Amino acid sequence: MSRSYRIAQMAGDGIGPEVVGQARKVVEAAAAKKGFDLSWVDYPFGAEHYLKTGEVLPESVLAELKSCQALLLGAVGDPRVKPGILERGILLKLRFFFDMYVNLRPAKAFPRVPLPVPLPEGKAMDLLVVRENTEDFYVGLGGEGDAPIDLGLRRGLYTMEGEMKVRFSTAQRSAFQIGLATEEGVRRITADACRRAEARGEKRITLATKANAMPQLYGFWEEIARDEMTRRGFDFETVNVDALCYHLVRTPWKWNVVLCPNMFGDIVSDLLAALSGGLGVAAGANIGDSLGMFEPVHGSAPDIAGQNRANPVAAILSAGLMLDCLGESEAARVVENAVEAFLETARPEEFPEEMGGRGKTTAVGDAILSRI
Repeated sequence: MSRSYRIAQMAGDGIGPEVVGQARKVVEAAAAKKGFDLSWVDYPFGAEHYLKTGEVLPESVLAELKSCQALLLGAVGDPRVKPGILERGILLKLRFFFDMYVNLRPAKAFPRVPLPVPLPEGKAMDLLVVRENTEDFYVGLGGEGDAPIDLGLRRGLYTMEGEMKVRFSTAQRSAFQIGLATEEGVRRITADACRRAEARGEKRITLATKANAMPQLYGFWEEIARDEMTRRGFDFETVNVDALCYHLVRTPWKWNVVLCPNMFGDIVSDLLAALSGGLGVAAGANIGDSLGMFEPVHGSAPDIAGQNRANPVAAILSAGLMLDCLGESEAARVVENAVEAFLETARPEEFPEEMGGRGKTTAVGDAILSRI
């Protein structure tokens, strides 16, 4: 092989090991077809490991992961573990340590996948949500009551220090959540959206905003994003996020690349996942300038774990997205074409259960593999 990539794998919890196994064999076949190699490093972290050892994700592993080009993740979450322990200890820890400031969520209508809002004849749905992934209201700064709120924050771009204290004229409970945007944070995600739009042959980007209600935060976002896009020669459109959700449901074929601050991106991308056929086809990526983390959006689905019933398509598409972000765009197209060929030609009963068929996880994976 002329090229080789070192890929970390965390199969995780619930259906994670089942769907990652199918994704792995599909991308290995695509890599072999395009003349490069994937070298895997397996890690056990997730609920089972935590329950046995009390360990979530050691600092030493973060150092090891620096030698990898990507991380393929199954899912994290288990009803036996208190919510937040694994999510903060694995997902957020990885995201912030490797400064994964871009969250990518493609939303495409695939052949014969039932849609809740059918597309008119001749119309296609193929969007990309580019979501800022480290700022906005998700920075984790806030508190309750009149005690001082620590504003200390460490990110890849900067370290922030400060404190906020409030006092009401009457005794009452209160809570605060701080939203944050920095010029460099907005510029770099806008630049990334421009590069991805250019790769798709598009020159227009839509920004989801709410500057009319929150001008300090989202007015700032608009100003910086508009300047960055203008410098790069892109057409720039702002749409209030509530209106955008309305229009996406009614006319999803009219939209291309949608740039979103963190919170709006979370909401818009889930809406689009539903519009494009459900979480079973929803791929996701968290990337920055070093290690990227690729995972299906659907979660661990513990109710069907170990039953060979999970739909592996989203995991396979996420692994294909991984290849694209590694610069292997031809191999990524091989993966997506194989998924489309399966969906176009499979008998109805061969579809995954989630799509109304009887296809088992391994059988669906094998069927997609056979199209490569």
